[in-house]
Amino acid sequence: MQDLVFHLVKPIVSNPDEVKVNMVEGEATVMLELSVHADDVSAVQGENGRTLRSIRNILSAAAGRRKATLDLVQEGAAAADEE
Repeated sequence: MQDLVFHLVKPIVSNPDEVKVNMVEGEATVMLELSVHADDVSAVQGENGRTLRSIRNILSAAAGRRKATLDLVQEGAAAADEE
């Protein structure tokens, strides 16, 4: 699943080396957290969230019977809130 996310996201971002995916697998679920460079967040989200929704749909299809979730997390957002 991680490889699939990398395959879908890296071509659309300006900083492909900063794409990170954390995955937690359970019996019935697969949870993925996607982190990209701050400049690439809008590219991953797409217009009205369409690109991110499409990536989620592809992951759901690839997950089969398991439920797949993908969250776009912003690193440094928590640090900015603390200041």
